[in-house]
Amino acid sequence: MENVLVAVAYLTSAVLFIMSLRGLSSQESARRGNAYGMIGMGIAIFATLTASFMSSYVLIVIALVVGAIIGQRMAGAVAMTAMPELVALLHSFVGVAAVLVGFATYLGSSHAGTIFEIEIFVDVFIGAITAAGSVVAFLKLKGSLSGKPLLLPSRHMLNLGLVGLCVLLAIPFVNATEPGTASVFALVGVTVIALGLGAHLVAAIGGADMPVVVSMLNSYSGWTASAAGFMLSNDLLIVTGALVGSSGLILSIIMCRAMNRSIVSVIFGGFGGETTPKPSGDAAAAPAGDIQETDVAAVVERLTAAKNVIIVPGYGMAVARAQHKVHEMTEILKDAGINVRFAIHPVAGRLPGHMNVLLAEANVPYDIVLEMDEINEDFPETDVVLVIGANDIVNPSAETDESSPIYGMPVLQAWLSKFVVIMKRGRSTGYAGVDNPLFYHDSAHMLFGDASASMDGIVAELRAKAPALT
Repeated sequence: MENVLVAVAYLTSAVLFIMSLRGLSSQESARRGNAYGMIGMGIAIFATLTASFMSSYVLIVIALVVGAIIGQRMAGAVAMTAMPELVALLHSFVGVAAVLVGFATYLGSSHAGTIFEIEIFVDVFIGAITAAGSVVAFLKLKGSLSGKPLLLPSRHMLNLGLVGLCVLLAIPFVNATEPGTASVFALVGVTVIALGLGAHLVAAIGGADMPVVVSMLNSYSGWTASAAGFMLSNDLLIVTGALVGSSGLILSIIMCRAMNRSIVSVIFGGFGGETTPKPSGDAAAAPAGDIQETDVAAVVERLTAAKNVIIVPGYGMAVARAQHKVHEMTEILKDAGINVRFAIHPVAGRLPGHMNVLLAEANVPYDIVLEMDEINEDFPETDVVLVIGANDIVNPSAETDESSPIYGMPVLQAWLSKFVVIMKRGRSTGYAGVDNPLFYHDSAHMLFGDASASMDGIVAELRAKAPALT
């Protein structure tokens, strides 16, 4: 009867997890999706802790209390700009846990057959890759490591060789009749090699692909959990890991399509680290002209005279924490009868959905937040486009310069509008490290300075003009 009750609890949790993923697919149902996930996890934990095989609760309670305190403090202290590196760091915890559980399971059990040994081996292998790769991603996103890809000579052959060594070490491990010195050393060797492989795989990926990397690491963590489920004969872990792994993979593929990149080139690539000779002729015309600067007063004058305004948020908005001021500006313009919408590129920011979360935090209505495919054709009829801290996602080189590393990546066609305001701290390139011809476009004007300070000035002037606008 106990096994039946546990199975029912696990099945209920699995259904709730599926409902959670469905809820998280849209902004309107995201809160409900989170609630389903929390309830499902609560049921799973309760069912596990009340099972008869639980003999001691002391360590479990200590782990729960310490983990809850650390998690609450980390979540409470992290800024939205640091959320991508926190997510990457949390993925590393999944990998470390899988490796530790794999070793504990192997050392604490007798030889249970070849399939069982393979399950342990795969769990430790994937877990170590996830752990090391996530740590490198965390350091890159945090800025402790350069965002440039580490392109070692014959790196693909090196990766293949490391995988081959792991396969060779699997032979003595699987053939061992019981845990012993040789098999333990083989498992340790696989762990060390897989750690190096995971670190090298992510180190070879450039900064422009980091949003996809975070998504892929999420997928890795799911497959790690699923492998642990097979090893522990836990159906819920298998199902949950498969859900996380497949959803992370699907999201990564969607993002790669949005960047005109193949998933293979992201995993094994080095985007932004290689220079491509410029083709002859006019295919790679260099940016021409001078940057036109503007000021807050001129921007406000353009905004108040416009009928249609599109706002393109980027990582600069997140760094400046300007989303609340942007929302305030939006409300003033809407009250004046101006049509204001937001254009969201799939890879804007450093995390999938980064901009959507920031705007939702500032209570920007969901119905005016549109994806690239929904709004791109509206730029020619737009009076003013306000680009706030975005760069690569509005770069015309993606469509015109075949020598550019981002050539072929779908972008927001802000340059087709009548007037573009680009808010930036300086003239530096974006995360991809390539120049942006939009800065020199006839319709583009640069508003230099911190986005928060600039938005403060814009909002203040709009407030002063509000009585005359309504």
